[in-house]
This record gives sequence, C-alpha cells and structure tokens, in this order.
Amino acid sequence: MKSSSMNTHMGNISIDNEVIAQYAGSVATECFGIVGMAGVNMKDGIVRLLRKESMTRGITVSLTPEHKLSIDFHVVVSYGVNIPAVASNLIESVKYKVEKFAGLEIEKINIFVEGVRQID
Repeated sequence: MKSSSMNTHMGNISIDNEVIAQYAGSVATECFGIVGMAGVNMKDGIVRLLRKESMTRGITVSLTPEHKLSIDFHVVVSYGVNIPAVASNLIESVKYKVEKFAGLEIEKINIFVEGVRQID
C-alpha cells in the first residue's frame, strides 16, 4: 500500500495514494474541457476513455523525497478547446483543492493529453 503521510502533534496521518487519485480525478472531471481520464495500453498503444469508477488508472500519485505530491494526469480533452488554457485551469483547480483536501503540498502536476473527443 503506497500512501502519503504526515506527522502532527497528535500522531501520524497516512492517506492512501489511491484516495488522493480519486479526489484529484473528480476535481479534474469538473474542469471545463476535460472529457475524462484516459487509459493507455502500452503494449498496443491504444488510448481509451475510462469510466468514472476506473478513472484512477489514468492518474498516478507519488510522494517526492521532500514529502510533496507529484500527480500525473492522462486526459482526453474536448474537441476545439484551447489545450494550454484547459491544462492551466486543471493545474490550478487540482493544486488548490487537493492541497486543501490532503494537507500536503503539490510539487508538480504533469498533464498528458492522450486524445480529443467531440462532445455531443
């Protein structure tokens, strides 16, 4: 079990990285221009849109040696959006909300745009 932990005056708090990934994924899907998380099959190079219940497979959370979070997002964006603007919005939203939620500082957020989908 990989987890992020912090020491407080009352004791140690451990948060599983899967919990942080679930929260970060729900924040990300609320952002304008993000259709969802992408699952990448490395063997075949196939990208597919993940359903809500498996969106954490498109997100990787790790703890740096300085005890800060590093989050990687593999996303599918809406057709016709400004990708740098969507990425900037995603970074700002996730950074603010996840830091507030987990009580840990985020060192970096990497965004990998794996596909584009037209919204009906």
